Amino acid sequence: MNLDLDGRRVLVTGGSKGIGLACARAFLSEGAHVAIASRSEANLAAARGELGSVITVAADLADADAARAMVERVEADLGAIDILVTSAGAARRTPADELTPGAWRAAMDAKYFTYINVIDPVVKRMAARGGGAIVNIIGNGGKVASPIHLPGGAANAALMLATVGLANAYAAKGVRILGVNPGLTKTTRVAEGMRAEAAQGGISEAEALKRSIDRIPIGRLAEPEEIAAMVVFAASPRASYLTGTIITMDGASFPVVV
Repeated sequence: MNLDLDGRRVLVTGGSKGIGLACARAFLSEGAHVAIASRSEANLAAARGELGSVITVAADLADADAARAMVERVEADLGAIDILVTSAGAARRTPADELTPGAWRAAMDAKYFTYINVIDPVVKRMAARGGGAIVNIIGNGGKVASPIHLPGGAANAALMLATVGLANAYAAKGVRILGVNPGLTKTTRVAEGMRAEAAQGGISEAEALKRSIDRIPIGRLAEPEEIAAMVVFAASPRASYLTGTIITMDGASFPVVV
């Protein structure tokens, strides 16, 4: 299927590794022009080596001014952003009895505001131009509470509400906004989660991973490229009536109607 993405200008935050990197690669394969953002210059350099022709910008997206400056730089170098994919930021996993108010606030800075600080300037620019698409890669922790991921799950839940609320607010201005909730995916973030699960349960990381996979009806973790395929389709003109929704990709782990 031709997704009609040739020449589209795409910004992927968190695009230097994991699902974000897979998204950047997928958009490039469709002929899009791509910029990626990350905090780490080293990760960006590695991504450039793999992807080739991409614009890279290092920025701490938890800082609203830095996020806005990053958006301005991307539009100066790439042109007006047609598609934004947010994938930057992850909250630290912490057992419930070790939580403090500071841990909850840090999770919002790490996951919620790294998204909102970029979405805010981009969605307003898209609305002024009369079109655009935003796909937020969020996570099922916002729907299913985990005892070691409560602050991060709360940030995810807030992002889901912001996603559908902004979609409603900007639909009439031609901007589509939706979310994708990956389940367990083969990324370094999930590997970190397995370490936390293992420590909490007093088991090995290998056993923690096995137990997690055993709970997935499809019988395996997702590949980043599988998540990216959905993101690219959802952002494309082929999905022109898709907005204001959250798409769950968890291998049927939580069979609920939403």
